[in-house]
Amino acid sequence: MLDKEKMDRINFLARKAKATGLTEAEKKEQNQLREEYLAVFRENFRRQLEKIEIVD
Repeated sequence: MLDKEKMDRINFLARKAKATGLTEAEKKEQNQLREEYLAVFRENFRRQLEKIEIVD
């Protein structure tokens, strides 16, 4: 799970991108944070799928 600081930073960069745009450094940081977020999301989703038990 990503910590609150990283999630807040992701949201801040998304809002800033819509409002004023991002610098190249901020774009790189945003992409890195998004990749981290997606990796955590995929792992959590995979764990949920593995716990599903099909019953007939």
